[in-house]
Amino acid sequence: MTGVGWLPLRGRDEEIHLRRSETLLGRQAECAALDGVLEAVRAGESRSLVVRGAAGVGKSALLQHLIDRAAGCRVVSAAGVQSEMELPFAAVHRLCAPMLDLLDTLPEPQRDALGTAFRLCAGPAPGGFLVGVATLSLVAAAAENRPLVGVIDDVQWLDPASAQVLAFVARRLLAESVAFVFAVRDSSDVHALSGLPAMDVAGLGERDARSLLRSVIPGRLDEQVGDRIIGEAGGNPRALLELPRELSRAELAGGFGPPTTQTLSGRIEDHVQLRLERMPVAGRQLLLLAAAEPLGDPALLWRAAERLGDGFGPVTVAAVNGMVDFGARVRFRHPSVRSAVYWAASPEERCRVHRALAEATDVEADPDRRAWHRAHATMGPDEEIAAELEGLADRARARGGLAAAAAFLERSATLTQDSGRRAERALAAAQSTHLAGAPEHALALLALAQAGPPDELRLAHVDLLRAEIAFTTDRGSLAAPMLLRAARQLERLDPGAAREAYLQALSAGMFAGRLAEGASLLEVVAAAGAAPPPPVAGRAADLLLDSLVLHFTEDARTATPTVCRALRAFSSHGISPAEELRWLRLVFTTAAALWDDQSCHVLAERHVDLARHTAALSVLPLALSSRITVHLLEGELAEAASLSEDVRMIIAATGSQITNYGAVMVAAWQGRQAEVDQLVLAAACQAAARGEGAGLTVCDWASAVLYNGLGRHGEARAAAQRASVDPPGSVAHWALAELVEAAVRSGDRALAAWALDQLVQTTQASPTDWALGIEARSRALLSQGEDAESLYREAIDRLGRTRLRPEFARSHLLYGEWLRSERRRVEAREQLRTAHEMFAAMGLAAFADRAARELLATGETIRRRIVETYDQLTPQEEQVASLARTGLTNKEIGNRMYVSPRTVEWHLRKVFAKRGITSRKQLDDIPLAAAISGIG
Repeated sequence: MTGVGWLPLRGRDEEIHLRRSETLLGRQAECAALDGVLEAVRAGESRSLVVRGAAGVGKSALLQHLIDRAAGCRVVSAAGVQSEMELPFAAVHRLCAPMLDLLDTLPEPQRDALGTAFRLCAGPAPGGFLVGVATLSLVAAAAENRPLVGVIDDVQWLDPASAQVLAFVARRLLAESVAFVFAVRDSSDVHALSGLPAMDVAGLGERDARSLLRSVIPGRLDEQVGDRIIGEAGGNPRALLELPRELSRAELAGGFGPPTTQTLSGRIEDHVQLRLERMPVAGRQLLLLAAAEPLGDPALLWRAAERLGDGFGPVTVAAVNGMVDFGARVRFRHPSVRSAVYWAASPEERCRVHRALAEATDVEADPDRRAWHRAHATMGPDEEIAAELEGLADRARARGGLAAAAAFLERSATLTQDSGRRAERALAAAQSTHLAGAPEHALALLALAQAGPPDELRLAHVDLLRAEIAFTTDRGSLAAPMLLRAARQLERLDPGAAREAYLQALSAGMFAGRLAEGASLLEVVAAAGAAPPPPVAGRAADLLLDSLVLHFTEDARTATPTVCRALRAFSSHGISPAEELRWLRLVFTTAAALWDDQSCHVLAERHVDLARHTAALSVLPLALSSRITVHLLEGELAEAASLSEDVRMIIAATGSQITNYGAVMVAAWQGRQAEVDQLVLAAACQAAARGEGAGLTVCDWASAVLYNGLGRHGEARAAAQRASVDPPGSVAHWALAELVEAAVRSGDRALAAWALDQLVQTTQASPTDWALGIEARSRALLSQGEDAESLYREAIDRLGRTRLRPEFARSHLLYGEWLRSERRRVEAREQLRTAHEMFAAMGLAAFADRAARELLATGETIRRRIVETYDQLTPQEEQVASLARTGLTNKEIGNRMYVSPRTVEWHLRKVFAKRGITSRKQLDDIPLAAAISGIG
């Protein structure tokens, strides 16, 4: 052969052998690492590993080495396919297909989630989080009898839903005999894999590169030509295998070829193009058919081939040999070859094969894929297909496939001739794309929606969605003014939507707080107050909007009745789950500002239950934050720490950019000053970057609680001042109580009097025992004699009727400190001892130590509790032990913590060993927090 082309340098079987062996030249360390993964799995441990490297560097060869060495293990595999990136859970389905016989062993919600996601049954939309939990359970079940190795190649081309699910499973593996090994291009930004152990695969050294090059060139190789190939390849094994094929034997031997500046992928595409030019028409058609059919279904492929009628036979199959394999699945030698084949064809040729595939696809079994092929079989507008895609978007969304729904709607818009209808469909596509987590692409679709013929209502919804995207990405600092403008646009066109937009703007303004830009919260409130009346009376969202406007514009006494009506509306049974998910966080914040501890308890619990049940992962961290706050207010630190760990796991599993303020609050209640300082610094930086003024307020309030507990009242005063000057809200109200105590104890009675005056305006408007108990205690701090004593006793009486044990204990502490200052030591000891015992039982170490110091000052004898010599439990072990002693089974605990029952068992064994116990019954007898001072 004298020209450029695919050189028959070796036979196919010999070439495959070379690719599997020679491409591992110089990979001893990488192979050893993968062998170590297998050894760990066979020993009953879990491992996850991300293999990173450039295209062609040998990642797939390393994965094949892993598979070849996995004797005694069950191997399941999947690979990303570029054309399937819009099909949700496609890769998860391929990976799980061999394990679906175990589907019936899963809990019903998980079984239904996988069945619906894989289109095995109909059902409500399963969230990605629930599919992740179900996949984890399925993998754990499959590994019960023998180790399981999951191999996932070309992660950069996984559909986003699968990438998130598989990364979630990899992070949750702990005590199962399971390994997940991923291969991804190092230039790809697959955020879902961030934080997993990684192994970078670099190019070959010069010696190994030269050996690999010589292995594929049987004839003479000019030394300078060889040097050029090695230099251009950069140690990349695939380049070393492919580049010689571009050169004739004369060029290899004499070095007469011109230099090239193409990238490796460009050279591969050129190489494919050259081979296609020399291939019979039938061969090109067969390759294009395979490239357009992403499932690799050979039966479908051959049905479509019959419809093309191009005479595909053994000769045609032989012509494409080496580029595609026809087995149980139709697979290209590399995804780059698939892409090159597809885009090398003319638009007319691509339409022809998609039409054949559409005709060959069963309309009953797979209507959405048939419609997708039909959509690509036309080059111009087609309203029938556009309408079909629009209708099937709902089917895709019902399976939890927001990305697929967005893709269908976008293609539907592309095929729509009527410009107004096209813009409407583009807007719908943008909404689904935004919900699917692709804000930049959603903004591009909004531009298409905006480019349609003038339509005020559509353009107003375009602006509204743009503002919602800003709120999602910027967390409120810029979103409030954008939402405000959208709300004003909608007033005349859609009053109901306008009022909801105003409510969103209020939420964004409250979230931005002191970091708001463009429109202050009070400006948003003023605009919302002028909103049109509700089109329908009695809607809960309308009542909430009206109540919040009054809350920010009128005195608390005037606003409270309206706020209470809104709370009652959200307590009714007429609220849809979608409305609850959307507004319950705001409703909880409103109830907390009213000092309504009972509503706070119910709302937070309901929000978490609903978010867990619907697998609303975007909502769950906020719901958990509310529940953490309630647990802390009720003195349930172990439960709060457990939920904070849940939030941490969700953040780690999803790679989301959420700040876990619950961790700050838990550490503050526990009195861990160094940890709080570190967490507050990190959280404050994140809050400032994202415009979360509310986050700064939470950090300041938590710091004030911490420093009041430590007795460092000057620092508590500074933190409480920062929190209490924010716009009125629950945390700002609570900070006022901290400020009264800190200011009195640091000698600034004028500041304390101001804080009390501000506090009373909120507590008198909502006469709950919580509100009036805090008010009485705060008044007592500024009172003397019998007035002070009466107020302290009132505070103890009122707070004793609530669930708020820390506030109850703090009232005993402050009363005891006052009694000691009055030289009534015996009475002081009684109050201080009660406070200390309560703080110690709850785990509020700083306050317990403060009470202990006061007891010492009364002359009380203090002994140290015997400190156990057990190793400290990890947060996960604490969480498992806490849940286990409530009577939950390992499977129930696993469902709650998003781990497998085997991982729960592993944690319990460690708890038993550290605490010297042998049964779950003994868990009630062990402490789940560090021992602190005791009084004798």
